[in-house]
Order: sequence, then structure tokens, then C-alpha cells
Amino acid sequence: MTSDVLRVLVVDDHRTLADALCLAISAELGMECVGTAHGAREASALVATASPDVVVMDVRLDDGDGVDVTRAITNDRPETRVVVLTAHVDESLLTRAAEAGACAVLPKGGPLTELMDSVRTAPRDGFAVHPLLLRSLISPASAARPAPNLLTAREREVLTLLAEGRDPTAIARALGISVLTCRGYIKSLLVKLDAHSQLEAVMIALRRRLIQLPDED
Repeated sequence: MTSDVLRVLVVDDHRTLADALCLAISAELGMECVGTAHGAREASALVATASPDVVVMDVRLDDGDGVDVTRAITNDRPETRVVVLTAHVDESLLTRAAEAGACAVLPKGGPLTELMDSVRTAPRDGFAVHPLLLRSLISPASAARPAPNLLTAREREVLTLLAEGRDPTAIARALGISVLTCRGYIKSLLVKLDAHSQLEAVMIALRRRLIQLPDED
């Protein structure tokens, strides 16, 4: 960023919602809404001209898919963070959003304060999924019996922080270990859980009750 003001672009096919979010963002200290877009083409054009630091991206747009637009943004502008909003979630959407380079996925009807927190703090190299969305994918019937001896205490700590959307650097700082050591734990987790990505490891761990999501207020 070139200034202390966080420049935010809102992309949503519901014009009233987009305008309301834009007003709310501009009312926040240290934030500026640089525009609203309602479709994929309009979003791409505004990203090029407005140079936002953060894009708040709806999934379903007038003329395309918000995740595809997210991928294009992060490929062209790696420094830009994208927070995805969705009214409907499944594992496929989360996987696509992670692979597209989104830094967070939040429920579209969630509290405005949570969106503002994500806009301010979601790390570019992390991938945070709101606990409400994760819970919606894990039904009691699908939960397996826990395997308490599968992971070490430190691996559980790393996995819990991954579930919060922390990146390896933030996890290493929180646990007082090196980033190299943290990446070693992550590799071990992928092997033990037979997972191909950090997101898949988190989903498997939640289903097997190896970790727990934080309690809702």
C-alpha cells in the first residue's frame, strides 16, 4: 500500500447491498471504498483503474463467477487481497476459493464487524473460513470417532491455527517456533491425514474431531 488508507472495492450483483457496503467501508477509520462493481467485466476494469488493496467479492455475479474473477485478480495483482462473500457454501467452493488465492471466505449474511475485521487483517498468504461455514459442512452423522493418538499436541496446535486462517509465518510467531519448523509440522499433518491441501487437512480434522472450532458467541 502507498498510504495508511486501505482502498477497498466492493463487487456484488445486488446494487443496494454493494452501495450499503461501500458506505459502511468509507465510514470506517482508515478505509476508503474506491467503487462498486456488479459483474465480472466491470470488476476487472475497476481493479485495473482503482488499484484496490482489498476486494470484497460476491460469488454469483451478473455475468460470471466471483471465484474466477478472484483468480484473475490475484494472478495479475498478487498484492491485492480478496475476501469472498457467499450465501451458499460447499467444499468445492472453498477449495476453488483457496486455489484462486482468496484470503478469506465469509457468510454473506454475517455481521458487518466480522467483514471489516477480515478486510483489515486477513493475511494475503492465509485462508480463513468463517466457523459458521465450516460447521455447515460437518453434520453430526458424518463425524467420525476421534483418533486421539494420531497427532501430537504441537500438531494439533498448528492445525487449530490453520483452521483460523493463519499462515505459516503467523503460526510460527504464535507458537514461538521457526517458520521452517512450522512448515515441517504442516507437511507432517498432510501426510498423517492423507490430505492434499491445508484446507483439506482442516476439513478432515474437523470431521474426525481432532480439533474443534471456537464456540460461537
